[in-house]
Amino acid sequence: MIDVVALGELLIDFAYDSSDADGYPTLAAHPGGAPANFLATITKFGGETALMGKVGNDAFGKMLIGTLKKSGIETRGLITTDDAFTTLAFVTFDETGNRKFSFSRKPGADTCLTFDELDLSLIDEARVFHFGSLSLTNEPVRTTTYKAVAYAKSKGKLITYDPNLRKPLWKDLDVAKQQLVWGLSQADVVKISDEEVKFLFDLGVEEGAAYIIKTYPNVKLVFVTCGAKGCYFKNTIASGMVPSLKSIKVIDTTGAGDIFGGSAVWKLLQWEKAPGELNEAELHDIVSFACTCAALSTTRPGGISSVPEYKAVKQMLVK
Repeated sequence: MIDVVALGELLIDFAYDSSDADGYPTLAAHPGGAPANFLATITKFGGETALMGKVGNDAFGKMLIGTLKKSGIETRGLITTDDAFTTLAFVTFDETGNRKFSFSRKPGADTCLTFDELDLSLIDEARVFHFGSLSLTNEPVRTTTYKAVAYAKSKGKLITYDPNLRKPLWKDLDVAKQQLVWGLSQADVVKISDEEVKFLFDLGVEEGAAYIIKTYPNVKLVFVTCGAKGCYFKNTIASGMVPSLKSIKVIDTTGAGDIFGGSAVWKLLQWEKAPGELNEAELHDIVSFACTCAALSTTRPGGISSVPEYKAVKQMLVK
């Protein structure tokens, strides 16, 4: 039995390391992609996972497949292509210290995935189907995602979703809103950031979570991550805020939201209860664990490579 199967991008994150006298950055390569970071977290804690996606038949694609295998993520759902390069993401910083994303994805291999290339047996075997918005930016992967979600729902799978807005990947932000909202209309559990709530609904954290629960009856549980402030959670019977860890040295926030999401879904599965039936204490337990995982991940560079050990998370939780 597979605990979670995800559909989406597998890529290389080039993260800022230093800069020369002219301001040109030296970048360090790390394996990543939101769904891959998400699954790597679940796998690290003992879950069974699989990724469906596409990479280029190139050096980076081969390295990424090797990384997933080493991490314990099932890779039989990964397709390689000679027609597009593996997607690359470049993370630099502006003069205020905020992250800036640039992508080599015109097209990237992940956007070229078609439905007939999917190994649907992976969905059949899974408890949870997970997807994000980067597989909604372009065709044919957008239609592939639509069909895969419909297939997973027809099989009674729990659907989890992360909007994961990356504005540079959208030619039209109105289209981005439409697609991100479509994702909300399909999911049972949503991990969304405070910035994405603001972008979609022009609402604050608590108001946005309440709006999502009220407007999209399929959504039974919402996690709204608020960066260093922590996470607000809400279902129909409980809500609350859990602060993030304090007094940690942040090195790289890349993948922290994905690691939060993977941690939260892994912990949710341990309770073996429907998301809408979890009470405040149970949700507080889930979010405390996920916030701790995400915070610890920021003390190391990269996404997949920064998932903390379960023992380290437990030790931090008892302090």
